[in-house]
Amino acid sequence: MSNSLEMVKIAKAALADKKAEDIKVIDIQGVSVLADYFIIANGSNPNQVQAMVDNVEEELGKAGYECRQIEGYGSAGWILMDYGDIIVHAFSKEDRLFYDLERIWRDGKLVEEGEL
Repeated sequence: MSNSLEMVKIAKAALADKKAEDIKVIDIQGVSVLADYFIIANGSNPNQVQAMVDNVEEELGKAGYECRQIEGYGSAGWILMDYGDIIVHAFSKEDRLFYDLERIWRDGKLVEEGEL
């Protein structure tokens, strides 16, 4: 298993552990050099969104992966976590609808549950 897929599995489980909603994984390897995967999820309030991010950081840290940069933590409307090979986007419901990353990155391949 590649490091990026291992990171995706850990991050997705960490998000699910904090009851993240509508977790999507998009394979962007064929359309961008930014990363291999985007993980997109949302929470129902700022505290939950921050807890989701905290848990991702903790679980990936335990596995030896360090976050390069976190943006937007204070407002918790859209928190971006850059791990190099994967980028985690944790949104409020409203901001997720507004920015609609799934539409913007529709050229990427949506990764189904069984493919991980």
